[in-house]
Amino acid sequence: MSHSHDSGSVYIWFRQDLRVADNQALHAATKMARQHQLTLKAVYIETPLQWQKHDVGLRQLDFLQRHLRCLQQSLAALGVELELWHSDDFDGVNALWQARMRQENVVAIFAGREPELNEIRRDQALLEAEVPLNFTNEHCILPPGSVVNQSGDMYRVFTPFFKRWRELASGMQCQPLKVPAPIAAAFTPQHIISLSVATGDSEMWRAGEGEARQLLQQFVQHHAADYKQQRDFPALDGTSSLSPYLALGIISPRQCLAALLAQFPDAIADDTSPGRCWLSELVWREFYRHLLQAYPSLSMGANFNPLGAHIQWQQDDEAFSAWCEGRTGYPIVDAAMRQLQQTGWMHNRLRMITASFLTKHLLIDWHLGERWFRQQLLDGDLAANNGGWQWSAGTGCDAQPYFRIFNPMTQSEKFDPDASFIRKYVPEVEAWSLKQIHHPDSRMHGQLFAVSDYPMPIVNHSEARERALSRLSVLKKAN
Repeated sequence: MSHSHDSGSVYIWFRQDLRVADNQALHAATKMARQHQLTLKAVYIETPLQWQKHDVGLRQLDFLQRHLRCLQQSLAALGVELELWHSDDFDGVNALWQARMRQENVVAIFAGREPELNEIRRDQALLEAEVPLNFTNEHCILPPGSVVNQSGDMYRVFTPFFKRWRELASGMQCQPLKVPAPIAAAFTPQHIISLSVATGDSEMWRAGEGEARQLLQQFVQHHAADYKQQRDFPALDGTSSLSPYLALGIISPRQCLAALLAQFPDAIADDTSPGRCWLSELVWREFYRHLLQAYPSLSMGANFNPLGAHIQWQQDDEAFSAWCEGRTGYPIVDAAMRQLQQTGWMHNRLRMITASFLTKHLLIDWHLGERWFRQQLLDGDLAANNGGWQWSAGTGCDAQPYFRIFNPMTQSEKFDPDASFIRKYVPEVEAWSLKQIHHPDSRMHGQLFAVSDYPMPIVNHSEARERALSRLSVLKKAN
C-alpha cells in the first residue's frame, strides 16, 4: 500500500455505519490519506433489488435516506464528498469498483464488516477480484468469533456467553473515537442525496448522529437505573428507543457501552449494578450477531433447532391478516400490531407477546411473522429479528421452551394494568371495563359486553394452548 501516487485515492465505503464519530473505518481511511497525501473519498452503494429480497421496510429506507443526507453534510464539513452509487443487487458491486479502479489509482478501500451471509459472500467475491478492501470490526463491541468456549466454539446459551463476554470486555479500553479533523476545505454539497426507491414516512423519529447521542445520554442518565423495573411496560417511556439508530450504525454499540460505563462504572463487574440490565440487552444484540456468523444457515431461514422442520404449521391467510392488521380480538396483541403499523416500532415486551401469539396461538410459521416485522420495522435487523422470532417460536438458540405459551390476558393485566397503552391504539375498547379489556375471552362465553365493532377473539386461549402443546411437541427431544 506504500505505492501511493499523487493521483491516488482512499475510499471509505459506508454500509450500516452511517456516522462520523467512532467510525473506525473512517479513521483508518483518513489516517492513510493524510500519511500518503492521497485524496479521501466516500461512497454509499444503494442496492434496491437486494433490499427487496431482504424485505427492508419502506420506513427504514426513508430513515436511511434521511441519515445519508445527514452524513453527506457531516462529511462535507470534513472536506469529503459522499457519492451515491447504484447496483441492482450485490452481484453488480464488483463491476462498480472495477470501473472506478480503471479510472483512478484506488490505493485502499476501508469498510466495516457485516455479519449477514450475502454480505460476507459479496465481500469475499470482491477480495477474490483483488479489490483492495480493508475491514474494521465495529458492528459489535467484541467481534464475532472472539467470544467462544474452551473448545473454541460459539456458545449456544446466552448466560455463559454473557459471562465470557464480561470477562473479555472488563480488560478492554472502551474509548469511542472522536470525529476526525477535516482533511480538506469544507464545502456545501451541490446535490442532496436521494435514493432511487420509494420510501415510507419515518418523521416520527428525529434524524442525526447528534439526536442519537442525545437520546443515549438522556437514557443512561434518567432511565437506565430503572430499566429493569420499567422496560416491560409499554405505556412507560422505559426503554432506550435506540434500536433504529443502532440498526443503521448512526450510533455505535461502543458509544452505548461507553455512555453506560460513564454513568455506571461497575456495570460489567458487578451483578447488582443498576446498569447491568441494559448491558445484558446490548450483549443479547451481540449474541445474535455472533450466532449469525457462526451459523450462516440462519441467514437463509433455517431453524436453529433442526427439529423445527417437523412442525406442522397452519396455512391460515385469514388469521395471519387479522394478526398483521391488529384484528385478533385480543386487545394487547392488536394494540401492539397497530403500534407497529402506525410508528414502525414496537415495544420489546410486545414483540414477544405478538410473536408468541402468532406461532403458538395461531400456529403460523415464524418465517411469516419475521418477514412482516422486517417489512414494517424502522429498526429492521436480521440478527435481532431472526433471533427474537426463533426464541418465541421455540426453534431458536437458547429459545423459550415450546411449552411456555404466553397467555395474552395475563400479559395484558401484568404489563398494561390500567390499559392506557391498549386504549391509545384500540379506541374501540375505550369504554370497556378493565376486566373486559384484559379478558376478551369472556365475550366467547356469552357474557354481557357493550355492542362494539371490535372483533371477537379469533381463537380460544385454552384450546389454542392445547393445540400448540400437541403440535410443537416435535421439539421435545432437544429440550
